[in-house]
Amino acid sequence: MTTRTFPLTRRLELNSFNLLSAIGSGAFASVLLAREKGSGRLVCFKRVSKAKAIQAKHVDHLLNEIWTLSLTDHPFVVKLEGLAQDERYLFIGLEYVPGGELHSLLRSKRRLSSPTAAFYAGGVLLAIAHLHSKQIIFRDLKPENVVLDRRGYPKLVDFGLAKVAQHTYTLCGTPEYTAPEVILQKGHGRSVDWWAFGIFLYELLVGHDPFGDPDPLEVYQNILEARIRFPKSMESEARSLIKKLLERDLSKRFGNLRRAEKDIMDHRFFSGLSWPALSEQTLQAPFISKLTSSSDTGNFVAKKEDKETQPQSVDQKSDPFFQW
Repeated sequence: MTTRTFPLTRRLELNSFNLLSAIGSGAFASVLLAREKGSGRLVCFKRVSKAKAIQAKHVDHLLNEIWTLSLTDHPFVVKLEGLAQDERYLFIGLEYVPGGELHSLLRSKRRLSSPTAAFYAGGVLLAIAHLHSKQIIFRDLKPENVVLDRRGYPKLVDFGLAKVAQHTYTLCGTPEYTAPEVILQKGHGRSVDWWAFGIFLYELLVGHDPFGDPDPLEVYQNILEARIRFPKSMESEARSLIKKLLERDLSKRFGNLRRAEKDIMDHRFFSGLSWPALSEQTLQAPFISKLTSSSDTGNFVAKKEDKETQPQSVDQKSDPFFQW
């Protein structure tokens, strides 16, 4: 297990918050919306069962998630608000982003126009470039991991697979978004995020990924053979950029060249997007979610709070999180 300290992370007091609602759940974590009693500030708590995380050997993933989030400071990356814990749970406090998942928007619209896709992809590109400047590989880009804020701007979330590294060998991520070098286990770096960005852009424009198959092994085979089928309706600018991103040869893949993300930003697909205006968030977002209040959770699928009455507690000697 990796030992780290988190000097950039604020300590939060659980008794300073009122629980409002549960908005998500997973194998050993729940996502809870809470309001700070004094300030009224909203915080989204990812509540992780320590015992289950230890049993599933998921501790390093959590440490990586917290560590990478503590290094980031970007408007298109979800903000880490702080940490709290007790004997049973670790609470990762995140800013509440109320607009819902980009995946839900895409599902309702089926596919997006090129200008609309450019807006969301542009925000994600700037977020990835920021992560790379911090030596962070995200490794899990997909519409489900992009949420929309109250003004309709995108933010990257879910840093469970993110890693501070120049080169790594772990096979991880969503199969349809996996880069060839990961499948071949040759080791990979930040270039995998640009491959995933190509898949992401294709999915925004078409409504599904280019390599999908019910059989995961067929998905991998399709990726290795680069079987990309472009709809006739897709504009040539989009085809050109996606081909340059879904390039198996790392010496030719956009984002991995000398100019890094600038090659992508300067591509004609983004010619109608003002990068300064996007960065300064002065553009009108294509879609703005309806919100009845600051704590409205209507853009997320309603969840029941985890009512586990006797979750296993962890003693200090075996608690990998107790030191901080």
